[in-house]
Amino acid sequence: MKVDVVIVGGGPAGLSAAIEIGKRGGKVALVDDHPKLGGKLLGQLHQDGRKTIWWKGNEIAQSLERQALDANVKFLIGKQVWGLEHGWKVHVSDLVLGEEGLVIDSDAVLLATGAVEKPIPLPGWTLPGVISIGAAQVMTNVYQVLPGKNVLIVGIDMLSLSIAQSMKIAGAKIQGIYMLPSSPFSNGATPLSQLESLKHMTDYAPSCFIRLSGKLLQKKMGQKIAAKLYPRTGVKMWGIPIHLRKTLLSINGDQQVNSVTVTTIDIDGNPTGSLRNIEVDAVCISGGLSPLYELAANAGCKFVKLEGLSGTVPLHNRELQTTIPKLFVAGNITGIEGAKVAMAQGKLAGQSICKTIGIGKIYESDIEDSIAYVDELRKLSDIQFHPNVADARQQLEKHWQQWKLVNL
Repeated sequence: MKVDVVIVGGGPAGLSAAIEIGKRGGKVALVDDHPKLGGKLLGQLHQDGRKTIWWKGNEIAQSLERQALDANVKFLIGKQVWGLEHGWKVHVSDLVLGEEGLVIDSDAVLLATGAVEKPIPLPGWTLPGVISIGAAQVMTNVYQVLPGKNVLIVGIDMLSLSIAQSMKIAGAKIQGIYMLPSSPFSNGATPLSQLESLKHMTDYAPSCFIRLSGKLLQKKMGQKIAAKLYPRTGVKMWGIPIHLRKTLLSINGDQQVNSVTVTTIDIDGNPTGSLRNIEVDAVCISGGLSPLYELAANAGCKFVKLEGLSGTVPLHNRELQTTIPKLFVAGNITGIEGAKVAMAQGKLAGQSICKTIGIGKIYESDIEDSIAYVDELRKLSDIQFHPNVADARQQLEKHWQQWKLVNL
């Protein structure tokens, strides 16, 4: 097969890029290893900030797929890209049929491979009934199967909060969302560090109490006060208690999960109270996300590690070009952000690719407008996975400029 561009990943970034390239006359092959296109969009269902509008990811994914089909994008679903050769030759294998491998020749490649969940080991985490929060999202919102009837979540972040709401709407009893135990795997999570990460999200909380407390969290002293005064019974959102001062010690059961053991903690994450057992039939662990970059490493990209981007990312410029000619990135492989930013990045990457390999008419002003739109969405986004993402993007650009000075 010969195309102009191969896009790896059929999520919001990949589909948006495919639409942009296809509608300008480019021949695009989009490869995704799942049976349906849309990526994490398929499991997203939440209120858009404090608005009454619901973000229905499945409907957005269907709309993007229709637009891509109208732009003559070729879909290769249920297939996996396992290798990249400069030039480009993209090696693809079938995950279901076991067919002979396919090699696609292309002028450019876009990696929109998304993110992977960080595993957090806890005592009892291998028991049946213990799953990641992302698995709970797919089960509940994609396949309409509840992980359990009596569920407890460990790990307080945007992902766990939104999926807890989805599971409750679907009929599960959510016992609460608890702090991760302080360990190297959780980056030494403490109530204080948790409040630091949550301080930029409070404006969008449905709870008036939490919105008002956001002003208190802007300073370190305010965070200490908030951590000390945080109710031991938790603060409820959508009727679900969020326990900033309690954590899990163990997940219990013989053949499957039947209970968890929790304890109270001080503001530094140290256990302080008596133990309590809570009966549950499912535990969801939310350890956060990190960029999925193996194919970029396979291609020889240079990488940087920035906390504000939630881990290691391929070094790339504002136009989403990597250190390898005609290899681009978009979406969560560039740093963990929301679907709206990923879609805007996909459009930008599509324009950058068209400009680079000569598809349609792309002006510099088009690129600059798209860069500005990504930046504006980032500022306004109600989904913030890290409070320092804007600073991290500036650091990334500095790394790029330094690399360019050395390599030009």
